[in-house]
Amino acid sequence: MGWREKLRAGVAIPAHPLSLTAERKLDERRQRALTRYYLAAGAGGIAVGVHTTQFEIRGHGLFRPVLELAMEEMRGQDVVKVAGVVGPAAQAAREAGLARGCGYDAALLSMSAQRDASVPELLEHARAVASIIPVFGFYLQPAVGGRALPYEFWREFAGIDNVVAIKIAPFNRYQTLDVIRAVIDSGRAGEIALYTGNDDNIVLDLLTPYRIGRTTVRIAGGLLGHWAAWTRRAVQMLERVHRESVSPEWLALAVETTDANAAFFDAANGFHGCIAGIHEVLRRQGLLAGRWCLNPAEDLSPGQMEEIDRVHRAYPHLNDDDFVRDHLDEWLR
Repeated sequence: MGWREKLRAGVAIPAHPLSLTAERKLDERRQRALTRYYLAAGAGGIAVGVHTTQFEIRGHGLFRPVLELAMEEMRGQDVVKVAGVVGPAAQAAREAGLARGCGYDAALLSMSAQRDASVPELLEHARAVASIIPVFGFYLQPAVGGRALPYEFWREFAGIDNVVAIKIAPFNRYQTLDVIRAVIDSGRAGEIALYTGNDDNIVLDLLTPYRIGRTTVRIAGGLLGHWAAWTRRAVQMLERVHRESVSPEWLALAVETTDANAAFFDAANGFHGCIAGIHEVLRRQGLLAGRWCLNPAEDLSPGQMEEIDRVHRAYPHLNDDDFVRDHLDEWLR
C-alpha cells in the first residue's frame, strides 16, 4: 500500500515533540528515541516540524536537523512522513523544498503567518506550496496561533489537485462541519483524507459518520499532539475504531480521552502549557530528560502537574507505561 492509500485508509500520526537538554540544546539521542518509540508503537505516520515540535525551531537553526534526524529513523519504514511548513511565501517555499528533498511525503501547511490575508491570497499561498510537495491542510484553532477559515476557503482549497489530506483542528463543531461539507461539495471526498486534530473531541470525531445530503464521509485518522504520548494505546484505539461499531463503552472512552487531554494540553489555562504537558508525560516515562522548551517561559501552568497526576490515576488503561518500560533501553541505544 502506497503512502497515499495508507493516508486515506486512516492512521495514527503523532506530532513529534522536540527533545532538549537542560541547556536547551537539541538532545539528539532522545530525539531519535522518540521517533523509534512512535515507530515501535505502530504509528502509521509521523509529523515533524509542527506545532508540537515548537515553531521556534526555525529561529534556532533546528528545522533542518530535526527533519533530517527523524527521516534517518523513518527511511525505509512504511509510514506517512509529514513535515510542517509555515511562514510567508518565500519561507514556506523554502521549507517545502527542504521537506521534499529530505524525503517527506507531504507538508502540513499552517496559515498562521497569514492572519490578515484574504481568501484568494491564502489559496494562492496553498497552490504555491502544493506545486512543490503534496499538501496536508491544517485548520488550527485561534487559541494557539491559527485563524478562522470560512467554508469558501475550504471549498476552493479542496479543489487544489495536490491537496491529499486536511487536519481539522479548530476545536469547534461548526467549523469542523465547514471543512467536511466543503470537501464533499468539491467532489473530492474519495481523494482527500480527513484527519482529526480536535483534541477536545478525538474519539467522537473518529466514530462519527458525517452525512451531508446523500454523501457520508468519515474522519479516517488523527494527526495529534495528544498522540505524541501514550501512543501505543492511541494506535490500538484507532485500530478498534476501524473494526468495531459504536457502543456505550466508546462514549465513555471519548470522555476519558478528552479529560486526559485537558490535563496534558492545559485547557484550564488557555492551552498555555500544552507542549510542556506532553513533555511532562514523556519525561515521566523516561523518553525525555526534562520538559524544557526553547522558550524558557513555556512550562506547566499552576495546577497542571496535579491534573496530569489525576488523569494518570483515573485512566490507567489509557497509558502505555509498561510498553515504554519494556523497550526504552533499545530506543535509547
